[in-house]
Amino acid sequence: MDHNSNSNTHKLCHATNIDTKQSWLSIKQQATILAQAEPQLQALLSDVILNRECLNTALAARLARKLAREDMTRDELMPLLLEIFTSDERITASAVADMQAILDRDPACQNMLEPMLFFKGFLAITTYRIAHHLWHQDRRALALYFQSITSEVFGVDIHPGAQVGCGIMLDHATSVVMGETAIVEDNVSLLHEVTLGGTGKQEGNRHPVVRSGVLIGAGAKILGRVEIGTGAKIGAGSVVLQDVPPHTTVAGVPAVVVGTSSEENPAQEMNQNLACGLI
Repeated sequence: MDHNSNSNTHKLCHATNIDTKQSWLSIKQQATILAQAEPQLQALLSDVILNRECLNTALAARLARKLAREDMTRDELMPLLLEIFTSDERITASAVADMQAILDRDPACQNMLEPMLFFKGFLAITTYRIAHHLWHQDRRALALYFQSITSEVFGVDIHPGAQVGCGIMLDHATSVVMGETAIVEDNVSLLHEVTLGGTGKQEGNRHPVVRSGVLIGAGAKILGRVEIGTGAKIGAGSVVLQDVPPHTTVAGVPAVVVGTSSEENPAQEMNQNLACGLI
């Protein structure tokens, strides 16, 4: 199947109802409570949250702390990141959608402050959004710099040319890889060690298309320009080399159909049961 890379044909960042101001107020309130409960975190919380005026500035501060190094200091990173967050409101809206997705889907997450402070999957996907912005501003060397740093710091390697929607959860996130022409629609959940890769040296559209509502289990490898249909479920450790129809469950090496998804939106429900066992 020829899977068109035109983003107009995909559900990418349809976060039209995101209230970033209300989310920011909630995060700041949670930070105030945490600062009182854990004085050892006071400096971090003050720097990233409590002394900031808006979510754009807070996100820029958090990433600057995490990504700073000799190559680019925090003083150099902070204005660059803030400029990007301010110039492209979709990045902040997508970050809120991602934090909400984590809160909704991960029982280990108690509030939206936790992903912003501690969850490397969220920090990695947000840094990817910075790199993606730069990529499409023809600042490709700088975009690749952020990709490289993201891989080093968070163990997540997403090419800045990839197209990734919002409401994305990278659960645990370690060793997640997405190639340059990969497309991931809104509301997708991926566990650690998932690869959306190519199969050779061919050019053009060579990486997977993942439709909305998909759940991809830990260690799954999806290779080539295959399409994972809406609401599909991929078992852990599977190697997917062919298209997966919507609302279908596949598992194995190579992956084969083992049933249908019991949920309308597997990414939301995070039910990792398969027809033949567990992911």
